[in-house]
Amino acid sequence: MNMNEMLGVDVAIIQAPMAGVQDWRLAAAVSDAGGLGSIPCGMLSTEQICAEIEQFRAYTDRPFNLNFFCHKVPAVSDQEIAAWIDQLSPYYQEAGLEPEYSAKASRMPFSKETADAIEKYAPPVMSFHFGLPEPDLLARVKAWGATVLSSATTVEEGIWLAANGADMVIAQGVEAGGHRGMFLTKDLETQLDTKTLVAKLSAELSIPVIAAGGIADQSDIKDMLGLGAQGVQIGTTYLLCDEAKTSDIHRGMLQQTDTPTAITNLFSGRPARGIRNRVMQDLDDWSEVALAFPFSTQAITPLRSYAESKGLGDFTPLWSGENRSGCKAISAQDLTVELSLAFKA
Repeated sequence: MNMNEMLGVDVAIIQAPMAGVQDWRLAAAVSDAGGLGSIPCGMLSTEQICAEIEQFRAYTDRPFNLNFFCHKVPAVSDQEIAAWIDQLSPYYQEAGLEPEYSAKASRMPFSKETADAIEKYAPPVMSFHFGLPEPDLLARVKAWGATVLSSATTVEEGIWLAANGADMVIAQGVEAGGHRGMFLTKDLETQLDTKTLVAKLSAELSIPVIAAGGIADQSDIKDMLGLGAQGVQIGTTYLLCDEAKTSDIHRGMLQQTDTPTAITNLFSGRPARGIRNRVMQDLDDWSEVALAFPFSTQAITPLRSYAESKGLGDFTPLWSGENRSGCKAISAQDLTVELSLAFKA
């Protein structure tokens, strides 16, 4: 069975799940065009996830992908919280705000409770970031008949995923926007460009490899297929589409193609690529006292809200891959049809 048959799609284009900038509408548009739309679930309650699935299914009977995180939620000490607040305190003073912090995690890993809620929908595809769920949970997902995908940022991670139950591996190159899927290493020096990672994983694995990172147009897709990928996952290129919920501030920055991106831990505590803004520039993109994922978010959110109220993205995570050249303010359905021509040439 080839990748298209495994996913139930006409063309092996997966819309990358992008929490905070999309909902079921973007996913449905991509799926309706023959690709695979993805619904990001890591920041949603079980009730919200079910509502997303039901709205998607009311719109189209095409397949969809549910995406979840697989991180361990850490404990953070009062001293660690104080150090992170202290680093951000000059910005609070400038804004005339009192520092705020809530210890509630903004992103939760896939859990038994989530599985209980979505089992009745028998999702056709499920993808994971930061590894895979615990073996018993993964076995449960596969018993539903779901095809399981997960992200690898190194060859070692790809081999681990294939050995531990993934049906396909997403080769997430260092050019990709949003959170790095790193789970066997924290060393950014291990991160490979997409072409190198795709070629290495395609030679190493017997399961399908999906290229992700820096893919903006038909030419990029053809390059990845030539290196052994059986499909592509595309995120940034969809961010200006009509169905995306990308904010006006974020949309504006995406169109400033001369502003560079960088990998930062400032917004969540894990490495993620976004367009460089004020706080990234001030702190050289990285903080040794940023709280462990996902707890850094809570302290920076009041600053984000304040700046955004003034039309500024100074503290906003402007997630983006390195290549923004394919972004178009058109329907995601039309964009998917355009990109799919790469598979027919």
